[in-house]
This record gives sequence, C-alpha cells and structure tokens, in this order.
Amino acid sequence: MIMIPVAWIVVVAVVDTFLPPHIHLGPLLVAAPAVTPSFGGPRTVGLVAALAVIAQTVIGVLRDPDELLSANHEAQILALIVVGICLVVFCAVRERRAKELEQVRYVSEAAQRVVLPPLPKRLGPLHTAVMYLAAEAEAQIGGDLYGAARTASGTRVIIGDVRGKGMTAVSDAALLLGAFRVAAHRQAPLDELVAYLDRCVRWDVVEPGEKGGFDETFITATVLEIPDRGTQVRMVSCGHPPPVVLSGGRPTTMNALRSAPPLGLGELTDPRYHVESFPFEPGDLLLLYTDGVTEARDAAGTFYPLTERVTGWTETSCDALLARFRRDLLTHVGGHLDDDAVMIVLERPAASRP
Repeated sequence: MIMIPVAWIVVVAVVDTFLPPHIHLGPLLVAAPAVTPSFGGPRTVGLVAALAVIAQTVIGVLRDPDELLSANHEAQILALIVVGICLVVFCAVRERRAKELEQVRYVSEAAQRVVLPPLPKRLGPLHTAVMYLAAEAEAQIGGDLYGAARTASGTRVIIGDVRGKGMTAVSDAALLLGAFRVAAHRQAPLDELVAYLDRCVRWDVVEPGEKGGFDETFITATVLEIPDRGTQVRMVSCGHPPPVVLSGGRPTTMNALRSAPPLGLGELTDPRYHVESFPFEPGDLLLLYTDGVTEARDAAGTFYPLTERVTGWTETSCDALLARFRRDLLTHVGGHLDDDAVMIVLERPAASRP
C-alpha cells in the first residue's frame, strides 16, 4: 500500500518538472501523506511526508536554477512539513487510543467469561448452542442472562432479562447467576429454588428495613429442570417469554398457565411459584430466548414472528438451527438490534430415548 503514495509523489514531481513555469503541481504532493494514515502508522506517515518534502525541494531547484528556491516553493515546503507533523501526531494518538480500546475489549471479554460463561456443548445427554447479541456497540454483555447446572438426575437451566441496560443491568445479572449457580446443584424442589432467587434479587435491591424501590429493578426469568431420563420438563416462569419446542419442523409454544411475577417483586405480590411441565421428546429442539428476539423490529416496525419463522425448519442439530436463526433474525432487523437478544437451543438426541 505504501507504493501508492510513493508513486504519486514520483508522478507529480516528474510531471511538474516539465510543465510550463506558470503551472505548479507541487501542492498536489500533500495528498500522499494525507492518504497514508488510512493504512500506515506514524513512522510510515513520517516517511511519506519526508519524501514529499524532498520532492518539493527538488522541483523548486529544477524549476528555478538561477536561485536555490523561490518564496513560493519555500511556502509549499513549509506547508508540507506542517501537514506531515500534524499527521504523524494524529497517527500516534490514534494508535494509542486503539491500544486502549483493545485493552477495554479484552477486559470486556474477560468479564463476559466470568459473569456469563458459554454453556458447554454437552449437558448430560443434551446438546446445547447459545447465541448472545448485544445491542450496544462494542459490547460483549448486557442485561440478558443464562446459565445451567447439572444435578444428580438432570440439568437445571435459567434464562432471564434484567430491566434496564448498562453496568447496573450487568451487575444484577451477575448477582442472579451467582445465586443460581450456588443453589441449583442442591436437590431442593424447583419452586423453592425460584423463591430463593427472588429473595436474592430483593435483598440486593433494597436495604434491610427500607420500604419501596421494588418496582425499579426486576428480572424476568424462566427456570427449567430437564431430566436425564424421562421426557417431562418442569418449568417455573416469572414473566418471561415462553419456551418453544420444535418437533419435526412444527413449533409448539409452552405458555405457562400460572406465570409468576418477575424476580425482585416477590415481596409486593407474595407469589406462589407454580411448577408447569411439558414434553421434550428425543429428537426435539427446545428454544429458550429473551424478548430481544420477539421484539426485534424490521424497517416497517413489525416484530420478529419467531414461531412463524421456524415453522418448517428441518435442521436436526442445535448448531445448525441456531446458525440459520441468527442469519434470519439479523436479516429481519437489517443487521442491527435495538435490544440485547439471547437464544439457547437445547437438543435431546434421538439416541437418548430412555
């Protein structure tokens, strides 16, 4: 790439030398160092700027052999020097900021791995695939959350969405996931686990003895218990979008008959967590997602119709279905989401039939 500005300098210098005295192409030399920052660093820009100054000096000497340099050429040389110095400083500042941004990205990715580590590809007999699309530019994590824990008889999975955005939402997501990881391994019933998670969210939001504030922070969530043996999935829904089971290209939405309020609002509503159940047969795919999926809009403002889109999809593996879903969702929204979106696909292979 550096040969482009160098060739430009050579062409301008040669042509300008043979032109009539009243025509000057020397000012065009500034284009060489001006385009160099698009691909080069401070040293490259400095080198090209120095070559442009040398070329302008040679042009001045050759066109005015009776005097070393005319006032016009001296002004052009000075202008090239000033422009070159400014461009070198600009490139140096840009490189420093690029290094800082790279460090921030590294820290962000490290935080994501700690707060929201990717699910393993296998959870007992289940195969898994996860997609996390953050709405914020350069972000790796937002207020959406998911996690899984193995028990002696199966797998417990949580997916949720924190009200709000930014670092506060990330902190609340980390709190809930930490509580889930601590308690999900225990053999407590599913409704007791959800009640414990609700208390953890409330304790973090409100100081002991304080009243009010419960409506400011809450987390919608669905907690599932998928047995290794058997086909009945147990679920507690806390105001979260319902799971979808895809069987042979036919989606079925598993709406909760008695959905509880979001986590963090338990003291206001005194909920009784009702455990629902639905079938998850070998060969089926279980889709868990946040509202960033179903509320994704296209240019006309139409929401993404998840069940309509996946109807007829014949992918039998979670990875293949998730890859197709990602392409379809981004195509629907024109490549950019307005809210974080999570999709988890769980596959119970046909070979795992008890």
